[in-house]
Amino acid sequence: MLTSSVAQAPIRAGKGEGETVGIALLGFGTVGSEVFRLLQENADAFTHRIGGPAEVRGVAVSHVGNKPRPGVPKDLLTDDAAGLVTRDDIDLVVEVIGGIDFPRELVLTALNAGKSVVTANKALVAARADELAAAAEATGADLYFEAAVAAAIPVVGMLRRSLAGDQVERISGIVNGTTNFILDAMEATGASYDDALAEATRLGYAEADPTADVEGHDAASKAAIMASLAFHTRVNFDDVYCQGISDITAGDIQAANEAGFSIKLLAICERLRRDDGTEAVNARVHPALVRKEHPMASVSESYNAIFVESEAAGELMFYGNGAGGNPTASAVLGDVVGAARNIVHGGRAPGENTYANLPIASFGEVRTKFHIDMEVSDKLGVLKEVAGVFARRDVSLRTVRQEDGEETARLIVVTHSAREEVLEAIIDELRALDSVHAVHSVIRLSE
Repeated sequence: MLTSSVAQAPIRAGKGEGETVGIALLGFGTVGSEVFRLLQENADAFTHRIGGPAEVRGVAVSHVGNKPRPGVPKDLLTDDAAGLVTRDDIDLVVEVIGGIDFPRELVLTALNAGKSVVTANKALVAARADELAAAAEATGADLYFEAAVAAAIPVVGMLRRSLAGDQVERISGIVNGTTNFILDAMEATGASYDDALAEATRLGYAEADPTADVEGHDAASKAAIMASLAFHTRVNFDDVYCQGISDITAGDIQAANEAGFSIKLLAICERLRRDDGTEAVNARVHPALVRKEHPMASVSESYNAIFVESEAAGELMFYGNGAGGNPTASAVLGDVVGAARNIVHGGRAPGENTYANLPIASFGEVRTKFHIDMEVSDKLGVLKEVAGVFARRDVSLRTVRQEDGEETARLIVVTHSAREEVLEAIIDELRALDSVHAVHSVIRLSE
């Protein structure tokens, strides 16, 4: 008999056709204000889509009187978010605050009270999926989070529903608009990383503290969510290997262009087959070289693109604006309609299902290819010495390119596929050679 990872709650009956769904909106920033506006302006349409009116009955903000909030009746505003989510007239809680600890308390309080939840909070879902799913199952509430991955691009729904009858093998993509904007600007203009980041900040693509974006943490949260859904295995944020783009230089971009590649920050989730025949799951985020002819290389500015490879459906591509108030609000409202329909008519959305419970593979088990840019002594025998390091570990070289300098030479090698742990050991050995003055960059290939 097949069982879920958590106990199944009975399906609750709906309130009935025409009944009102009371909504608590937590947060009124860029996304929250847009969600509120669209619910008001398109109230009739939402009533028809849901089967009853959707009424915002409270808006939780940090300080009620600290700034004007046009269009919101003052009697809807409250700084008591915990009290709001447990009110009897609230059926559905929409969380668009961000962060982990405080939203976690609110979402768990709502779910434990039997209130369905829609959240756009990727960090929360990636870090606390286990307890959120358990709380939802215990009370029969819905937990929706489409907006947590790539905003309006329907990735979560695709994995939860559209490909529910298929076996997903691999997901790869650009899921962070800030880093894609920076890398695209560096490639298009020749700008340094610092200059491109400054421009992204000026235009509003980067936060005042861009760490979560540029160090890959935002993308890693999304990778954890996608891997969990795709492989029916709980993958947490801490399971995701994470490397950002802050070390990428204009020279790296130029070298990639000369070799026919673009550099993109990719989130990659894949099913691995081990030598003993067992399967495991790996999720990782890191800069990668993407061939110019691949559609991913042409993804510009702050846009996102996600490729899914599955057993029956084959290769699928999803493309669009993966961030911003309007696209994120669109995804949130799509979830609001789904959750509200269940509240009116009864039934539940697909919940967490981690039946496969595959082991999490270490990053060292992943097979990849390296593009290595080195500065070496310009003398006879150096190439042979460098090639010997790869040969001793049974790693073959795909291409070798040398550019002569005044006293040293630039040597760029691209490997064939090998285990990550082997290639990392090779890099350590190269750095120890007297003839290798510096290993300027090591960038993985995506093919």
